[in-house]
Amino acid sequence: MSNSLRNFIKRKYKKFYQKFHYDTFKVLQNQGRLLAAQNSTKHDIQSLEEVEFQVFSQRGEDGILQYIISKIDIPYKIFIEFGVEDYTESNTRYLLINNNWSGMVIDGSDQNIKFIKDDFIYWKYDLTAVHSFITKENINSLISNYTNCKDIGLLSVDIDGNDYWVWETIDVIQPRIVVCEYNSTFGATQKVSTPYKADFTRSGAHYSDLYFGASLAAFCHLAEKKGYDFIGTAGYGVNAFFVRKDLSAPFRKYQAEEEFRVSAGRDSRDEKRNLSFLRHEQRLAVIKDLPVVDVTTGNTDTIRNIYHI
Repeated sequence: MSNSLRNFIKRKYKKFYQKFHYDTFKVLQNQGRLLAAQNSTKHDIQSLEEVEFQVFSQRGEDGILQYIISKIDIPYKIFIEFGVEDYTESNTRYLLINNNWSGMVIDGSDQNIKFIKDDFIYWKYDLTAVHSFITKENINSLISNYTNCKDIGLLSVDIDGNDYWVWETIDVIQPRIVVCEYNSTFGATQKVSTPYKADFTRSGAHYSDLYFGASLAAFCHLAEKKGYDFIGTAGYGVNAFFVRKDLSAPFRKYQAEEEFRVSAGRDSRDEKRNLSFLRHEQRLAVIKDLPVVDVTTGNTDTIRNIYHI
């Protein structure tokens, strides 16, 4: 089966699923409200895992974000999220529907953007969907074309590639909350990222799909430079959460190694593009001859040399 046919079937199935499970989604949204209200009464939690729940997010991010916004003031309820695919699973869909936020989502696939615009949420809520392949050269103009508000509520970064370099470049907004997907393959302590390449794609960079993005420690390094505190990760081991320093008093702060979590997902591929299901300790060796950048020095070296493999 060709990729285009497979994607066509996938989109049709998702539309069918959404239509016939609309009432189920409403039940889940209401259950999320109950959990969010319960979590909002918690103070000085030991881990963000304590407040996780999932409605539309990949795992527990919906609950974490509801907890964060219950603790800090958000005067401008605006989000920007990129790398959303068709937006059926995302970090901001629950904010859009449950909390009446507005926002912009960006994806590099025109078919994904068409799917979003055909979704009922596009007329029912204040959502803007933009088709663009994001680079550090265009991200500020994409954001500026949408809003002139610097003090937005949330930025969510997940493009499986140039994430570090794109967030580093953004200077037209100062979100109160930032969520970044990190690559746990790079471990807990090394501050590294894949080198910037404007046309980088995860599947094109290496057959394994393991070579992308940046380490948690690299994002924590960047967050500190940009004025954010690291307040933890989701239990799934994918997303890291940062809050602007002038607002972070209600939360525990961590070093990267304290809250590092291995990704529970096993979506690596073999050379024939079949799932290989590698565990964390097996992953780095597969990409050991590829280069990464030490973001503290700007020096580039192979994974083999940096990690002494």
